Amino acid sequence: MDQPQAYLNGRFLPAPSAAISLTDSGFVLGAAVAEQLRTFGGRVFRLEDHLLRLERSLEVIGVDPRLASDRLAEIARELVARNHRLLAPGDDLGLSIVVTPGPYPAYAGSEPREPTVCLHTYQLPFHLWAEKYQTGQALVTTDVEQVSPRSWPPSLKCRSRMHYYLADAQADAVEPGARALLLDREGFVTEASTANLAVVRDGGLIVPPRAKVLPGISLAQTLELAGALGIPTSQRDLRPDDVASADEVLLTSTPLCLLPVTRFDGRPVAQGLPGPIYRRLMTAWNERVGLDVVAQAERFARRSDAA
Repeated sequence: MDQPQAYLNGRFLPAPSAAISLTDSGFVLGAAVAEQLRTFGGRVFRLEDHLLRLERSLEVIGVDPRLASDRLAEIARELVARNHRLLAPGDDLGLSIVVTPGPYPAYAGSEPREPTVCLHTYQLPFHLWAEKYQTGQALVTTDVEQVSPRSWPPSLKCRSRMHYYLADAQADAVEPGARALLLDREGFVTEASTANLAVVRDGGLIVPPRAKVLPGISLAQTLELAGALGIPTSQRDLRPDDVASADEVLLTSTPLCLLPVTRFDGRPVAQGLPGPIYRRLMTAWNERVGLDVVAQAERFARRSDAA
């Protein structure tokens, strides 16, 4: 029976057999950089942009993966090709690329300290967000702060995300199903958990200063689409009041592309419904990726029911 494949430290193998050592720094310390990608129609979306961000993250932590970006791109495309054929027609994959410094010396003894490089795919969990394209996502401000740039730069995409976990748990306790909005030490808006944020005011998109947030690939795509549609874009510091009083609020992230926020801190955003800028941008997203993002999510939200 066909099994999904993974890539681990130089070889392809059945995904259930891919195992990382208990002494690996990624397991012991959470010291891992990662990129989350997805496919549209079986093709990896903006792979080169993700690999450039991965390269910059690796430079921050001082790890050489012993693989050039073009070779990583080849591995990613081959892995996706192997696993996409196992899906039902019309379905798509998530792709995770994870690199760690390798064995943690205090635990690993004399084990050679080579970096760990792993790529694996997974079925996109559309059920987590499919209905929210229509109803919207709720956001709640929490008292869990965004990681200080004195700890690591906002441009570093890493797996050390305990603050997201704690913030989302707090948000869900306030309003079931809500996600967390994180502020910095000065009280400015940074990001939602695992998503960039933009507000709509007077027909234009406003995002937090790019130097203060993770450079999201889907956010970049959304801003490019906005420019093509003649929607003004700008960046400035935002307070929670700017979110509460916005005409629309949007989230962007790789798996879901674009999502409307319709509730913030227990109150509706504007009319509490997805707005016209969201609808225009989602139509542009569909044209860019060559499929109906919302229809795909709704179709495969319960894969046992999917044709």
